[in-house]
Amino acid sequence: MKLIVGLGNPGTQYERTRHNVGFMAIDLFAQKHGAMNFRVAHESFLADVLLGGEKLLLLKPQTYMNLSGRAVASAMGFYKLNVDDLLVVVDDVALPAGVIRLRPSGSAGGHNGLKDIESAVGGITYSRLRIGVDAPGIVPQKDYVLNAFTPEQKPRIQSALKTSVEAIGVWAQNGIVTAMNRFNPPPTPSSPA
Repeated sequence: MKLIVGLGNPGTQYERTRHNVGFMAIDLFAQKHGAMNFRVAHESFLADVLLGGEKLLLLKPQTYMNLSGRAVASAMGFYKLNVDDLLVVVDDVALPAGVIRLRPSGSAGGHNGLKDIESAVGGITYSRLRIGVDAPGIVPQKDYVLNAFTPEQKPRIQSALKTSVEAIGVWAQNGIVTAMNRFNPPPTPSSPA
């Protein structure tokens, strides 16, 4: 059994915002695999699906971004999962819109949802799938991530979400290294490998 957590904020005012791409990826994955039976559990919307014989739990915390760890810890404790069974899908202002990057661990990078999860699970060694939403530029980051994508960003985000759905499936069936090798962009001379 594995737990796939998409981060976002509850409420219709946040539905299509940059901070909610984690929810969007989970919804698209659920739709693709016929798992639209979300129920309320662990302060979240929770659905499950079988993929290649593996049960996947799809979690969308409804605690607001900054308290995501509470929902993740609750689900992990209830299902007796460890951090090797966890994938968190999250927005990233350090990546260009449309780019995804998987990592087996790492810092929160200033993301409050990841910070709270790290605190709740006791470390940084859990898989994460980051979906680029572009840097905010001169706009304050909090305002930027809580607003909708620009018309120019929308097609790139839709492409990234489709790729994320594939990446989640590969992670669940083959692990983080295989998913990274298949979906991470090649390093450029100006970026670390």
